Amino acid sequence: MNIGIVGLGLMGGSLAKAVKKYGIAKKIYGYARSEKSKKEILELNLVDELVDIKRLKEECDLIVLAIPVDTIISILPEFLDIKDSTTIMDLGSTKEFIVKNIPKEIRKNFIAAHPMTGTEKSGPKASMDNLYEGKTVVLCDLEENTELHKNRAIKIFQDIGMRIVFMNSHIHDVHACYMSHLPHAISYSLANTVMNHEDPKSIIALAAGGFKDMSRIAKSSPDMWTDIFKQNRENLLKGIDLFEVHMKNVREMVENEEYEKLAKWMKKANTLHEIL
Repeated sequence: MNIGIVGLGLMGGSLAKAVKKYGIAKKIYGYARSEKSKKEILELNLVDELVDIKRLKEECDLIVLAIPVDTIISILPEFLDIKDSTTIMDLGSTKEFIVKNIPKEIRKNFIAAHPMTGTEKSGPKASMDNLYEGKTVVLCDLEENTELHKNRAIKIFQDIGMRIVFMNSHIHDVHACYMSHLPHAISYSLANTVMNHEDPKSIIALAAGGFKDMSRIAKSSPDMWTDIFKQNRENLLKGIDLFEVHMKNVREMVENEEYEKLAKWMKKANTLHEIL
């Protein structure tokens, strides 16, 4: 089949590499807006041809939207005239808001997917080999899709080596909040706390594994994550409330010098890695 990818940054560019590697696509078409991105996409040989949206709709059996979540919503009206046999799939980190805003004319064509993988980097040069292999992809609300589009999505993810989980879009967003969105909010908060308190020389001299690990994702795209926080606002606010309860608890244990209680609290947190 012919595959078109809108947005060839980390997710879209890595998908282009994956479908090339496994010989899934007869031809890969790409769409990008900025001249800088177009130049990098061609230099990296991520696609066979860069085209406009009109040509993308004419040529492709599958069109993948690997763009920020708000942009996914804004671009959907451009696909109202796609063929019944054309699958559209997004790779956004939120699902419920996107699903609720899919025009009814193309709902049966639209696959809501979230590959649970990524890095803090962005742009075509962030694309990488094997980003998807061995990782999990969540497919949401497939009962609203026809068999053609459902099976096409399942097959492409299986072919690039992913595990597939089926989930309701609302439940997905609750879980994604705690596994991804809340950690990003905490990482940004930690980075800003340190930047407001420490001088740059001290940060460079003393920042070690723990700080680097926790602050790494604070290098992620602010534009992309502002959109994600906006679309998953209610779940994120609940997550922040719960996190603040735990921060208050640890503060009180340290304040009251309840170190045995503090150690038990930390041991409970250790059990997370028995699951992971």
